[in-house]
Amino acid sequence: MDQNELKARTKKFALRILKLTAALPKTDEARVVRNQLSRSGTSVGANYRASCRARSRAEFIAKIGNVIEEADESCYWMERIIEGERLPEEKVGALLQEANEITAIMTASRKTAEENK
Repeated sequence: MDQNELKARTKKFALRILKLTAALPKTDEARVVRNQLSRSGTSVGANYRASCRARSRAEFIAKIGNVIEEADESCYWMERIIEGERLPEEKVGALLQEANEITAIMTASRKTAEENK
């Protein structure tokens, strides 16, 4: 998967996150989850784009680390949605899987960059 495909994939991920958070119930607890997941989910793509503009390998490694953190945090919030029964797993599962896949892809990318220092 090349850089442009990953840019498109992370952008699509952000849009799907926003649709998911819009479907959450309008409760105080869900508001907290909605805000946190909206922030982490949309920052995956923004941070990935920033990593693509890194000026050095060290900067790329640092920025891709941010992508990993945000994708993993998104996983956490989606797990909370499922476990808290805020939405059925059928509505969240595919997006949670995508977050896990993005986390794995970015982790492998960081590992490769570290090995090629």
